[in-house]
Amino acid sequence: MTPAARVQSAIDVLDVVIASARREGASADRVAAEWLKTRRFIGSKDRRAIRDLVWQAIRTCGEVPVSGRAAMLRLAADDPVLAALFDGSTYGPAVASGGEPVASAGVAPAWLERQLLASGVDALAGAAMLGRAPLDLRANTLKTSRDALAALFPVAAERTQAPNGLRLLGGTPAETWPEFEAGLFEVQDTGSQLACAALAVQPGESVVDLCAGGGGKTLALAAAMENRGRLLACDIDRARLSRLPQRAARAGALAETRLLDPGRETEALADWQGVADAVLVDAPCSGTGTWRRGPEARWRLTPQALQRYARTQAAVLRLGSALVRPGGRLTFVVCSLLDAEGSDVVNAFMAEVPGWRAAAQDVGAGTPRGLGLRVSPWDDGTDGFFFATLERL
Repeated sequence: MTPAARVQSAIDVLDVVIASARREGASADRVAAEWLKTRRFIGSKDRRAIRDLVWQAIRTCGEVPVSGRAAMLRLAADDPVLAALFDGSTYGPAVASGGEPVASAGVAPAWLERQLLASGVDALAGAAMLGRAPLDLRANTLKTSRDALAALFPVAAERTQAPNGLRLLGGTPAETWPEFEAGLFEVQDTGSQLACAALAVQPGESVVDLCAGGGGKTLALAAAMENRGRLLACDIDRARLSRLPQRAARAGALAETRLLDPGRETEALADWQGVADAVLVDAPCSGTGTWRRGPEARWRLTPQALQRYARTQAAVLRLGSALVRPGGRLTFVVCSLLDAEGSDVVNAFMAEVPGWRAAAQDVGAGTPRGLGLRVSPWDDGTDGFFFATLERL
């Protein structure tokens, strides 16, 4: 393909990505993969170049662009080489005219930028939220140690702030390595590992992972518990929870699973009321802390959706708190940098539910935010997470 044809192909992919974001459809990753799958004639080098252009444009545009061409023209406005490829050549983009739409640059849509600023995220920090993420791994201490694992890798790995964390360059195909198949490690962002560490589970305890999803944090908890005690992983999403048993078997981790019926969670967890030593509440959220991996997600979020997330977070925090025994603890986690679904939710819970206190947290990273800690791309090199550990009196 000519360079101009690559630009036009990126524009075509962006058109589909933008349309999907507007209707809350498939992710940009999936859209791009499907688009390229139907065009087998495109070579591997061209595919990489097209994807790079698409993701550069997504990261650059704050508001949802009106079209893929408008998004690419935004990139071209700061890149003379790219601008010259709008030359009207065969298979290339038409020559740019002075009056056509050009997308606006920014961290996020204007309403969301205001929310971020109110949450202590300025433009410089916001830019870090849109950078490229590394590949973080957690050594599975049920089978190996961090140092022993790193020695097996074909490439150099850097230690992270998490007790068992290792970092590789983004894009490293670690999940194709025999060490992954053998269950020696899991792919898990360092921020997620630190959130698990905040709960400080111990061998022999009774622990609940209330919103377990596919079980990444469950496996981290099982390793910290050394497979001693009782660990229950719950979720309302059958498809996601169904992936956990296979992952647990590969990791050699012991965990029960329980599918919850929405609206009847308390009934389903009647046998756990007031008996858990520790509960992890990894609440559903906007995912603003994970924009490095899915930057088009900021085009999908709406003020109404943010309000719904906050209501859900308050509900699952209350649900999880009822499972904790006196003297036990709970860690509330969101992969978000917005106070509306982080510290504000915890503050409201503490004001409304007596018999709790905020616990001191020291996980080797993070900045105090309200009653908890926030880890971030700009301060800690992690995805963005807020977590707060509360103790029941």
